[in-house]
Amino acid sequence: MNRSNWMLTKLGLGAALLALCAATAQAQTHAQTRATAQDANAPLSAIDWLSDSLATPVALPLPAAPSADIATSALPEDVSVTPLGGPRADAVGLRPAAELGLPATLWGRSSSADIASRITAMGGDMLPATRELFQQLLVAELDPPFDSTPQAPLFLARVDALLAQGLLAQADGLMQRAGPATPEIFRRWFDTSLLNGTEDRACATLRDTPDLSPTFPARIFCLARSGDWDAAALTLETAKALGILSPRDDALLAAFLHAELAEEGEIPAPPTRPSPLEFRLYEAIGEPLPTTTLPLAFARADLRDTAGWKAQLEAAERLARVGALAPDALRAIYLDRLPAASGGIWDRIDAFQKVDIAIRQRDAGAVATQLPRVWAQMEAAELEVPFATLYGARLAGLPLAGDTGALAFHIGLLGPEYETIANNYPDPAPDAQFLIGIARGNLQDANPATDYARAIAEGFAATAPPVRLQSLLSEDRLGEAILRAMALLTSGAQGDLDEISDAFAFLRTAGLEDVARRAALQLLLLERRG
Repeated sequence: MNRSNWMLTKLGLGAALLALCAATAQAQTHAQTRATAQDANAPLSAIDWLSDSLATPVALPLPAAPSADIATSALPEDVSVTPLGGPRADAVGLRPAAELGLPATLWGRSSSADIASRITAMGGDMLPATRELFQQLLVAELDPPFDSTPQAPLFLARVDALLAQGLLAQADGLMQRAGPATPEIFRRWFDTSLLNGTEDRACATLRDTPDLSPTFPARIFCLARSGDWDAAALTLETAKALGILSPRDDALLAAFLHAELAEEGEIPAPPTRPSPLEFRLYEAIGEPLPTTTLPLAFARADLRDTAGWKAQLEAAERLARVGALAPDALRAIYLDRLPAASGGIWDRIDAFQKVDIAIRQRDAGAVATQLPRVWAQMEAAELEVPFATLYGARLAGLPLAGDTGALAFHIGLLGPEYETIANNYPDPAPDAQFLIGIARGNLQDANPATDYARAIAEGFAATAPPVRLQSLLSEDRLGEAILRAMALLTSGAQGDLDEISDAFAFLRTAGLEDVARRAALQLLLLERRG
């Protein structure tokens, strides 16, 4: 199809649309100018792949006035407005604080910027126990900081941290409760909807909310999704005439709207870091992008039935590794069908399926044969804790002896029933006594044999928070202190034994006993550090 014919055949609509698009183009240009000027002062974000879905209208800059008494614009000054009775984004959560064992006043006298900065700085290589605590903090319903504003930098930091870990459902839940109150919240909700496959609702919100000004790519995509292909194509032509789109965006949107262009191979090469909108556009034209090298949030797309089993397996492992996919969901994908080949991930699937059968049949002999093999595969994929969650308690109920019995004991200690398994372990060998002491929360009679064990024992013996965290506590900044202790444990796992001791001392004195015990067991039993 000759794309230039659109403007000729739709002249009447085009004239009106041209005026609208010109105004939007001007707003987008000004918004980009303002964004460039503000880059140096922009808050740190863990997300660098968001779509440019909205354009914010801004006043044209005027020459500097010779006197401060002379107005530079007829526009009113910026005023922060909070809707009466509306939800405050920083106070929104998915689970009550009390349900998580946390006080609603956790943030105390901490500023929004300080909390957001600590959340953004949290590394991705946390121990599973501390990562779980971190994720709970992100979705907890807590009193907002004293300086909370409608711009909600803390809320945005929480959402970004969830997206960075592939927790799309949780991020989506928070944003739905807060509502698309600001362009920055809507921007994230739009992208989350694209990755979840629920973009129609986001497009409907974009259409029904006049205050939201979509960029041309978002406008074109949503018009096409609603079935108005003529308007979408005309909008693309107008954007091209105004010089708004980059050549790559123009070619990609043209291929999206005109199937013959995609069939003729007129598709631009994908960027190294596509936005969710670009990701969906490539998928729509029959050129889906692999997600293995993309951020975790994109892996969710490969869990759909439209993806091949290998892609589903790889995505499931990536997400389960960081606690973004439940162990039961990982098991269901592992057992979905028989391995298609050998080597690589297929050997892991084969080993998992064989030990699953042996455990369900309570065949101790078969378990003794298969368990070392599957455990080596779980270690290679860093999926030890999901496996232990699934099978740790079942393995403890089987008559396994020798090396296999010791392996089953270690696996059990990495699962949620660690204390029960430790209490029922028969005739423990001397090297198991320390692990049992951790599981029971009592290391008074234990004999630590390694530097890491000694650091853990020192932390467990403490009766007061460490000095380095005392100032945060004395200033009523408990939430910040928890985040700081988690960061200490993550960095300490790389070799700083003092940080390990301080982290465990704080976690226990702060009442986070279960987190401390599980993290200590994981620190000693997992091959990796952190």
